[in-house]
Amino acid sequence: MNFKTILVHLDHSQRSPARAALAARWARAHEGHLVGLVPTGLRDGVIPADAIATGMTDFIAESADYLRRRAEAISREFRESIVATGTLPYEVRLVEGATIDAVVQHGRASDLVVLGQDDGSNAMDISVHGLAAHVLMEVGQPVLIVPSTGQFESVARNAVVAWNGSREAAVALHAALPALRRASRVTLVSFRHPKDEEDDDRQPSAADMLRFLSRHGIQATFERNVTDIDVADALLSRVADLGADLLVMGGYGHSRLRELVLGGVTRQILAQMTVPVLTAH
Repeated sequence: MNFKTILVHLDHSQRSPARAALAARWARAHEGHLVGLVPTGLRDGVIPADAIATGMTDFIAESADYLRRRAEAISREFRESIVATGTLPYEVRLVEGATIDAVVQHGRASDLVVLGQDDGSNAMDISVHGLAAHVLMEVGQPVLIVPSTGQFESVARNAVVAWNGSREAAVALHAALPALRRASRVTLVSFRHPKDEEDDDRQPSAADMLRFLSRHGIQATFERNVTDIDVADALLSRVADLGADLLVMGGYGHSRLRELVLGGVTRQILAQMTVPVLTAH
């Protein structure tokens, strides 16, 4: 089982090329087809203040032309990067629908959706603000979120899986199996606070989980940790200690007509992530 169709969201941000490069590495590793999705931004209604010269009589037409040319430039850069790095089946899709809707629509015909972290630097760009959180809740496919800083040259060689026995954790673990199968090291980690009682009836035993993964060709280890600090901070600290290059975790929350509520740990991880996060809901 591989990620046979990988979709990556492309835009005019500085991190878009790095995101595309990581998506291409994943596509090659999984012998997949890469789709570069380029929303023009026309339906989002976001035009840079200095993009259109003053005095233009037909602002709407000029704006549409500007956005189209910008999208074509993004597409051209993406094509050139693929050609420069070797053979890979790929395509580019320019779409004029609202960005969130376009990513969700095209993402549902994909095995994996690659997005950038919403780090707050794009707060004025409503086309991408909160994109990862909304897509995660609506697309129905696993989502790989790439941090806004750092270089990630490897393809999930050392993976950490956040495990608490919940439905969301199980969904994310199953969604990540193609990536975990290719990793050299897989560590399942769980955290609880000292005053919390262990709920062994809620989740499979460590031995059951390790046997399950072994049947998929994945040799993993299991850690149970007790921490006095916030679970999200403890998880990110353990990711750093293990030198991991991928974090797998469930997407906790719900979405109703764009009224999105993420769980505390999910929200903190997406804000503070230091390695790519593969998540699903």
